Amino acid sequence: MKEFLVGLLVVVMAAVLTLLGAVLFPLLLVLGFFLRLAVGFILVLLAVWLLGKATLFLLEVLRKKEDSKGVA
Repeated sequence: MKEFLVGLLVVVMAAVLTLLGAVLFPLLLVLGFFLRLAVGFILVLLAVWLLGKATLFLLEVLRKKEDSKGVA
């Protein structure tokens, strides 16, 4: 009798997990969509920051080049 109850418990828990997965599947799809948007937004911010960093670096290099011409 004990084995029957354990087997029944395993079947019930598998059914509960399956039902839980089916219920949460749309939520996981929505979370995946918003995660994709968040990662895309962060990548755009990173690209803009790198563009600004590169621009400031190039301006500094040109300014140093100008200063060295003026001294000579």
